[in-house]
Amino acid sequence: MPLVCVCSPKGGVGKTTLAANLAYTLARGGSKVLAIDFDVQNALRLHFGVPLSDGRGYVAKSADSPDWSQSILTTGGNIFVMPYGDVTEEQRVEFEANLTRDPNFLARGLHTVLNYPGLVIVADFPPGPGPALKAMTELADLHLVVMLADTASLSLLPQIENEKMIGGALNHRSGHYFVLNQSDSRRNISRDVTAFMQQRLGDRLLGVVNRDESVAEANASQQSIFDFSPVSAAAFDIEIVGKRIAALLDIKVGDGEMQAPLRSR
Repeated sequence: MPLVCVCSPKGGVGKTTLAANLAYTLARGGSKVLAIDFDVQNALRLHFGVPLSDGRGYVAKSADSPDWSQSILTTGGNIFVMPYGDVTEEQRVEFEANLTRDPNFLARGLHTVLNYPGLVIVADFPPGPGPALKAMTELADLHLVVMLADTASLSLLPQIENEKMIGGALNHRSGHYFVLNQSDSRRNISRDVTAFMQQRLGDRLLGVVNRDESVAEANASQQSIFDFSPVSAAAFDIEIVGKRIAALLDIKVGDGEMQAPLRSR
């Protein structure tokens, strides 16, 4: 059960879009993939064709339900999604409080999916530090930190390198890696930051995703970049990131077959 956490020290970096397309590229390799949303914005589901009006999710009943897999939605193909769901402010506060005070709260709720043979999990987190990101530290196999090719992201790099984002190491298994998103070689700053990041991070930089208008257009149509524009630069770049993650976590290319059906609604 490889579990990849997609996070960022700042918002507006295309993190959720990258998480969704990463799930798509891993599913294209034959794996069954579960995308889990830990962001109250509840936007990850939209990338998999779940209607905006569908407010189902696991958070609202997380304190009462011992098995959050009951909130999994099928999206077709090899991909499943567990939305955050529509919640009240009180429900959000209670969820985050449970994550903070109960060290086993997350593992207990995800027990079924964490122990499902061959399932790959991609979890999307809100930007910056937070109780969900901190609670996931011991469970995740790899953290993928998404940055932009701009000076604002560059200024936050020491925060990650010095383990200040959550007050300690992000990951205790395979570690954390980076993706530089929306790099634009036509702009001097973007080109310079990309070159600096490549030199500074070395093998820790799993990929550079070029700025591509097809990504926004695919989002608008609730499709993956691979379905919307399979020959686009972004599709090529994200597929490389997916292959490198698969190699790091020894994710075997499968045939999409399940050991038993995932619990879904």
